[in-house]
Amino acid sequence: MDEHAARTNVEWHEWGPEPFDIADRTGKPILLSLSATWCSWCHEMDRETYSEPRIAANLNDGFVPVRVDVDRHPRVRERYNMGGFPSTVFLTPTGELLTGSGYLGPDGMRQVITSVRKMWDAKGSAAGRVPRAVDGDQPPAGELSDEIERHLLGALHETYDERSGGWGTEAKFPMPRTVEFALKREREQAERTLSAISANLFDEYAGGFYRYAAEGNWGDPHYEKLLDTNAALVRAFSHAYLYTGRDEFRSPAERTIDYLTTTLWTGSAFAGSQSAGDGAGYYTLEPTEREDAAAPPVDTTVFADRNALAVDALLTYHAYTDEERARQYAKRALDYHRETLIDEGEVCHYTDGDEEGERLLLADHAHTLTALLTAHEVLGAETVEVARSVADAAIEELFVESSFRDGPPAGLGLLDRPLRPLDGNVEMADALLDLSVVTGEDRYREVAEETVEAFAGAYDRFGPQVAGFGSVTTRLLNGTLSIRVDGPAGSDLHRAALRIGDHEKIVLPDAAAVDRGTAVVQRGDRTTKPASDPDELEQRVKTLSTS
Repeated sequence: MDEHAARTNVEWHEWGPEPFDIADRTGKPILLSLSATWCSWCHEMDRETYSEPRIAANLNDGFVPVRVDVDRHPRVRERYNMGGFPSTVFLTPTGELLTGSGYLGPDGMRQVITSVRKMWDAKGSAAGRVPRAVDGDQPPAGELSDEIERHLLGALHETYDERSGGWGTEAKFPMPRTVEFALKREREQAERTLSAISANLFDEYAGGFYRYAAEGNWGDPHYEKLLDTNAALVRAFSHAYLYTGRDEFRSPAERTIDYLTTTLWTGSAFAGSQSAGDGAGYYTLEPTEREDAAAPPVDTTVFADRNALAVDALLTYHAYTDEERARQYAKRALDYHRETLIDEGEVCHYTDGDEEGERLLLADHAHTLTALLTAHEVLGAETVEVARSVADAAIEELFVESSFRDGPPAGLGLLDRPLRPLDGNVEMADALLDLSVVTGEDRYREVAEETVEAFAGAYDRFGPQVAGFGSVTTRLLNGTLSIRVDGPAGSDLHRAALRIGDHEKIVLPDAAAVDRGTAVVQRGDRTTKPASDPDELEQRVKTLSTS
């Protein structure tokens, strides 16, 4: 139980069988509080609402209170999230949804308690419902076509904020995957968005990016710093540097790596997050004042998906810059990841001392697979076999009826209901395409194609948040651009191949069947003549470029 929950007057239970058994035995509904160590509004609700004696007494007497850390329990988060954190959710003893809200002050909580009690007294468990996302409906399948990428390009144009950058006009999230899609297709939008992110969400004092801005002009930043947000932005800024060579994109990536390898470094891997503190006070201090102030706490939990993102990002930066520190920290974190979080292909979600999370979560496998393949691509690391095992475990356990579930179909509440997240399926399909290129095994491409087709019937509903669906579709239709190099990682030709201006390519060092001292470019069933120097290689890539 986190320290903020422990200081309230509510008698919290951890997520597990005990509170569900108590609720069933006593006939009480469950209060589920979704919180995060980095969430300042969660801490505010603990102080103002859950610490109010009469409210706490009502909750302890009439409900079974359960507290969940959303980072440690992502499957609970995805099934019960009310649109942000904190989420305040009321459940039947079997875990079906009665009602829910976000932040509730004391007055709001009193009203909701009264409403839920009336509902419960009148209908009991019959008032519960299963959210639509987990009611068993399959996503509509469809054929892949070029129209999917065109639709998502249109979504960028329709939602792009010409005045402030970014997509949409309300709260602004960085959306690094959307930035990467735009870098290759609408570069001006991508560059302006990255400039806005750098100007408004970057911590000029300590490095690192804040989570998001509450206003459409990037104002009112929320100051928590999450490892996944920062890692994804390091990669996006690095890709922008690849295309432009401009220091305005390299510098934020470099300074964020400074932050990751100092503040968030645990000694063996990367910590999960740094909170915003109690309000925004610390981050609005002048630099000289911040030197003397206590920094907000860091959650030292090592999460598999977030560390894999960080490894991928640091290796990407190293590929474009030769920056040695990024390589060293990426390698150390990946070594820890392999030794501690992967067991016979199954990835453990987190570790914190002797405590471990659940295994076989889709996001963990997708990002771990990507990190392992990036290590092979950039460093020539011997990671392909473990990458195979991670992919095979996910396919065997999670790939059901043409797409991936977010985790095993078992657990308390709604965890036994299938949830097929679009973003997680896109990430896994993308990684499987990479694995197919690296191994030459078509079976991985076939699973990727089947996965993307499983959602393709709904592509016209997709917005810029899932623009990556367009890039993975295009890779399936046109083939992945790959550069096969005769020679080890770090050779001149290998380094030149990494810096070819297409961040969706794959580079294979020490490739078989390539003439000595040369590289060949492939896309689908097309292969160029060998190139023996960087200029020739760039020309070969151009011959296989597609519009």
